[in-house]
Amino acid sequence: MRDEPGATAVPLSPPRRRLLRLPGRRTAVKLLVLGVLATAFAGQAVGALLPHVPLLLAATAGSLAAEGVLYRWQRGMVSLFAKSHADVTVRHVLRDLLLVVGLLRLGEQHREGVYAPLVAGLLVFYALHWAIQAVSVLVRRTRTLPVVTRNIDTSALRLTPAPPVLLRRPGHRLAAFGLPATAGLLATAATDAPGYGAAGLAVSLAVALTGLGALLLRLLPGRRPAAEQEVLDWFDAWLARYRPTVGLYFSGGASSAYQANMWLEPLAGLDELDGPDGRPLIVLRERFMVQRIAATDVPVVCLPKVSTLMRLEHSTLRVLLHPSNSGKTSQVLRIPTIKHAFVNHGESDKLSSCNPYAKAYDEVWVAGPAARERYALAEVGVEDKDVVEIGRPQLDAVRPYAGPPATGAFTTVLYAPTWEGWDGNPGNTSVVEAGENLVRALLADPGVRLLYKPHPLTGSVDPRARAADLRVRGLVRAANRERDRERGGPRPDASAATGLARRAAELDRLTAAGFRSAADQVERMLRQPAPEPGRAGAVRRATAAWEEAYWASLPEWEHQVVTDARPPLYACFNRADLLISDVSSVISDFLASGKPYAVANTSGLAEDVFRKSFPTVVAATVLTPDAAGVPALLDAVRHPERDELADARAALALRLLGPAEPPSRERFGGAVRDLCAAAGQHRARMAQRLAAEVPLPGPRREPARPSAPAPAPTAAPEPHRHTHGPAHRQS
Repeated sequence: MRDEPGATAVPLSPPRRRLLRLPGRRTAVKLLVLGVLATAFAGQAVGALLPHVPLLLAATAGSLAAEGVLYRWQRGMVSLFAKSHADVTVRHVLRDLLLVVGLLRLGEQHREGVYAPLVAGLLVFYALHWAIQAVSVLVRRTRTLPVVTRNIDTSALRLTPAPPVLLRRPGHRLAAFGLPATAGLLATAATDAPGYGAAGLAVSLAVALTGLGALLLRLLPGRRPAAEQEVLDWFDAWLARYRPTVGLYFSGGASSAYQANMWLEPLAGLDELDGPDGRPLIVLRERFMVQRIAATDVPVVCLPKVSTLMRLEHSTLRVLLHPSNSGKTSQVLRIPTIKHAFVNHGESDKLSSCNPYAKAYDEVWVAGPAARERYALAEVGVEDKDVVEIGRPQLDAVRPYAGPPATGAFTTVLYAPTWEGWDGNPGNTSVVEAGENLVRALLADPGVRLLYKPHPLTGSVDPRARAADLRVRGLVRAANRERDRERGGPRPDASAATGLARRAAELDRLTAAGFRSAADQVERMLRQPAPEPGRAGAVRRATAAWEEAYWASLPEWEHQVVTDARPPLYACFNRADLLISDVSSVISDFLASGKPYAVANTSGLAEDVFRKSFPTVVAATVLTPDAAGVPALLDAVRHPERDELADARAALALRLLGPAEPPSRERFGGAVRDLCAAAGQHRARMAQRLAAEVPLPGPRREPARPSAPAPAPTAAPEPHRHTHGPAHRQS
């Protein structure tokens, strides 16, 4: 823990010491597996060269057992072996080679001819293995389509289920197909009977031939999916039929999908707001992201290549909404026929909420006046006329303040710290400096029920944050065990758990894709066609029912660590009486509830400076890293007459989120309509210029030397409004 004013050192508890020892234990297990595998191969070599049959058999069996442990419990080491050029193929070949050497040295010289067919059969098996791998690569290429979709009918593309997983993974395939041959050779070494080896090799060869034939059938013209150009033509035709108008563009890492997911419901609602012409679309760039987008009825397309992405230029798509910045964002900004709006994935006082990259967009959509002022003060090139206030359409799900906790009920506190960020600023997250102190202070109050919901990226940059997060979870588990011993209940009856399971099954039925874990992208496209009408409404109702059943299935006194996608953050808002967080968009969104909130100050700034530096803290209770203010904070929550910040919260909510009327959904829909209209006007002007043969900007060419003076132009190019990011405005 860093030394901060007022901070106190927290002694290591026994659970904490155990957690700190876990990495050492994992390392010891890895070293043990590595040692066993190395010893087994060394024993095989000695047993083959001496020769010594018992040692050869024991070492080979130990090697196979270590391989099983490796693939079952130590998958990380599989990648490590592959990087060191000691992958499963090399290990399997070495194991069989040592067996062959042992066989040849065990027999007399005149017996070498007896084992020659076994050696030949083994070589044929490995040749089949590599042939399967080559054909598997060809099959995978035919199944790697230039467009990946979801919620779209792809029956015209001749999609089929994926080949068996053993035929696609060389390591698993060799281990499984080669096991009969290895077992047969072991039996031959033990008994000096070549028939066992021949039988094992025959089984391996038969299985390998069957697998090769199954893959070759998939390369026949009528059995393979549509070719690349055929898929692209189909995609163009689908765009022409669907006629999308507004899309959500997203690119990012595996853990960043939440940034797009928070905009799915407002995007889907555009169809209702805008009538039949509102046709939303989700545009992704990474193939894996297709399945990380939450349940939605909006069509999803993934366009990994820039050349495929550029086909959107000739579609009816007019507006793209951007919830985040990424390296691939610059690629879609080149399309001149589409207007781009940056909507962000939350607003806070951090520098990331006024990133200079925002000036590349046509418009920047923010929640309220505070964000407009933030861009003006930051002077990052975003002009005020390009900032549009739309509120936060996601916050319709947040219920308003309904009074203090009832007498005798628990005060539910939501601790939702943000992550550590990229710049190493200690004020980014409170987990490292204050997390344990805050949680200890909350758990010490017998009337508190804690909901701990860390940011999904916690610990992704700073290992100290990950370690602190694990220690906080340990504190929560220990507190639950202690409270369970003290109270001995009451717990919800079995019907609550049954009800939750039923609700979960219904929600999964509506939202789960229903494909095998071994399915590839083509099979997932096949299993995720256009949804049935009315599914979106059914999902909303099932989600609400699941949330009620979830909270009803938990003891009201039990603390919770919430890390799954369900329940979402806003559902936790509705259960909480108080929020403790950091300077982040979480506190801005929580203001929609009108409930008290507190912010942990781990920045090292004095409280008055901290409040001036971060306007979202104006209506908050500021907590020091030692959590000394937690008891007084809880008292104010339980007794509203002692809450001196209620009026400040209402005023701050107006500044951060904008007015309650008209509703944010309507303002969001209006902003979409206005930007779509601007895009339509821009297209009309370009069409008029082309019809009038007015030259448009194009590639730079060396001017020719005319023999006579060039005639004056008949029309001057229309002057155009200055836009930010000129590189992407060129056609």
